[in-house]
Amino acid sequence: MNQHRYLPMTEQDRAEMLRTVGADSIEDLFKDIPEKIRFRDELPVSSRLDERALTRHMSALAGRNASSETHASFLGAGIYDHHIPSVINHVISRSEFYTAYTPYQPEVSQGELQAIFEFQSYICELTGMAVANASMYDGATALAEAGNLAAAATRRKRIVVSRSVHPEARQVLNTYAHGLNLEIVEVGCKNGVTDPEALAAAVTEDTAAVLVQNPNFFGSIENIRPMADLIHAQKGLLVVSSNPLSLGLLEAPGKLGADIVVGDAQPLGISSSLGGPTCGYFAVSQEHMRRIPGRIVGQTKDHNGKRGFVLTLQAREQHIRREKATSNICSNQALLALSASVYMSVMGRNGMIEVAELNLHKSRYALERLTSLPGVKTAFTSPTFNEFVLVLPGDTDMQTLQSRLLDAGFIGGYDLGRDYEEYKNHMLIAVTEQRTKEEIDQFASVLEELL
Repeated sequence: MNQHRYLPMTEQDRAEMLRTVGADSIEDLFKDIPEKIRFRDELPVSSRLDERALTRHMSALAGRNASSETHASFLGAGIYDHHIPSVINHVISRSEFYTAYTPYQPEVSQGELQAIFEFQSYICELTGMAVANASMYDGATALAEAGNLAAAATRRKRIVVSRSVHPEARQVLNTYAHGLNLEIVEVGCKNGVTDPEALAAAVTEDTAAVLVQNPNFFGSIENIRPMADLIHAQKGLLVVSSNPLSLGLLEAPGKLGADIVVGDAQPLGISSSLGGPTCGYFAVSQEHMRRIPGRIVGQTKDHNGKRGFVLTLQAREQHIRREKATSNICSNQALLALSASVYMSVMGRNGMIEVAELNLHKSRYALERLTSLPGVKTAFTSPTFNEFVLVLPGDTDMQTLQSRLLDAGFIGGYDLGRDYEEYKNHMLIAVTEQRTKEEIDQFASVLEELL
């Protein structure tokens, strides 16, 4: 007789299950949930729709979004509107990559493993570091994991982080620190960069690491070398979170003394997607290779001498004893790391330099154009890459301004007053290679009319 794996539940089954757990009714199972928040009737949603009606409804909702496809975007603050070569989607849409999960079986996962290996190699070349992992969830978690690594490597509990680091990344760092009993000390800024005197006062012999971002959240370029010398004098580590596209022009952090370099690979051919997902990168010096979170793909040879790829280091809690794991990060963003790899391979060294230069020059033109407007001035004089901060007139209603810019076809910059009380009426403007001179001029004209 054939037996069914799944059977419907009968009233007798229900009664027996309730009796077994000591409940008189289904309601008893929810008695710990306050009465006022329980749904007694139907959920407050619309009536059901057929497939065609649902598709039209969802399309209409999506059409209400303002995106870089419909508006000229001057919004950055961690997610940027960069050109994405069409070949990227062709490659990552291949089923071998699109449906791949963890390459536990190297003999049947050579393509996936090689793609990850190439990503690691590109990141090492960009950052000037010896070893990179297979990627992280995003730049924020990569920074927090770097703080974790530094604390473990130095056996210290004090982390010094600049307030010029992305506010959301600092929030993630604080979340990590709570569970690991780490002390987080924030250092203020001066003229858009980390205050060197405040940093020197904050770094002590108990400091595990200094965490900075370059270019920082305000778009300014930090002076990395003195920071490295400062923390190394106390036998601590320097962690630099860097926009990888900026490394087409800026010196690699590894050559400036960084011990750990992290960041978000989103500028490298990954769609902004209204905020994510993205892909983090994580690179370290040779000394800290065995403490790197996640996994590393290595190159080897089989018994016939042919090149092959394997997972070489996996110091994570799924593979070793929990108390010896360097991190509980158990996955990575392989598909988006592949996007970054394809981008870097398509652009090449000269292409990366050219795109970085376009970002620099176009943002400089926009800064000069916008600061020529009445009542608008630049907040800082520090050098910048593709973002800068404008000071708008004191009576500016930022929310109203952003709304009216949207109506005019522009996504405005980021309101720094949301995260920094001292920067009320300050707008962070991002200008990438996507923006044309005409768009910059039109944005300036519209902004002048609205202020």
